[in-house]
Amino acid sequence: MYCNFYSLENKPFELAPVGGLVYLSDAHREGIAMLRYGVVADKGFVLLTGGVGAGKTTVLNTLLDMVKDKVRVCVLNNPKLNRHEFYYYLSKKLGISYKGNKGDFIVQFTKLLDKYDRHGGKVLLIIDEAQVFPINLLEEIRLLSNHADARNVFSIFLIGQPELQQTLAHERLLPLRQRIGIRYHLTPLDRQDTAQYVLYRLNSAGAANPALFSAEAIDYIHLASQGNPRLINIICDHALLSGFAQDKLQIEKDIILECLEDIRLDGEESLQISEQSNHDQKSPERTSKLRVSKLTVTISLILFIAITIGAVYFFLSY
Repeated sequence: MYCNFYSLENKPFELAPVGGLVYLSDAHREGIAMLRYGVVADKGFVLLTGGVGAGKTTVLNTLLDMVKDKVRVCVLNNPKLNRHEFYYYLSKKLGISYKGNKGDFIVQFTKLLDKYDRHGGKVLLIIDEAQVFPINLLEEIRLLSNHADARNVFSIFLIGQPELQQTLAHERLLPLRQRIGIRYHLTPLDRQDTAQYVLYRLNSAGAANPALFSAEAIDYIHLASQGNPRLINIICDHALLSGFAQDKLQIEKDIILECLEDIRLDGEESLQISEQSNHDQKSPERTSKLRVSKLTVTISLILFIAITIGAVYFFLSY
């Protein structure tokens, strides 16, 4: 709808990457490097955590594009499977048969690992949304890793939200925790990365004017989204639609504030922002002066009370 108005070839802030291109911050690149090292160096279990919309899928997909020719990948993202369904799903993904007999599956799985060991290949099991996986299923995955022995061809990625740390803290998962060779938490984008992300998305969409968002608008977008790429997409897409409706060729802070009010759900704190809080955050000198002023008033009041009490006591003693 707004693409022609802003001279865009397509919508720049769709949740899916524009044209398959993705923006990688330093945190994303470091996460990819850590995951890749986990496979190459045979670290066994690798843990990747990050908030909703932080870019875990982006990191994972970028890594898989790098290793897809050398690694047999099985991605499991359905936490509702029971043990029988888990082995059935895994067998289909790995190309081995499963007829309800776990022992038979393990024999075939061991032969598969032998095959990859002889040919220099690797098997990678990715557990997505691992924070909601049942404890018994996580134990099954850990027991499955026992059959790799010293082959160093089987890696397991546990991908999930920060609550995954709490899940892994369960006493029954101590043996699994002790096998995690690499841990990495994906941090949000900082202010500079947020600006670069918006610019990258606009350029990927063929923007004739990549400076569609003012610097102050970017400030508000970063504050409201807290550097979360998914929220940045939602805010920017809504802002372009609002700008088009108001015939604005550049998105300023007032449009961003309107959008935040429109798209905020009841009880949602992450998209709430006020001009005063933003002004205070951007003016540390002003905030410091306010604190000094309040402290001065407090000290003066205390001294006044002390002198008054002293004077009263002096006159009463005579």
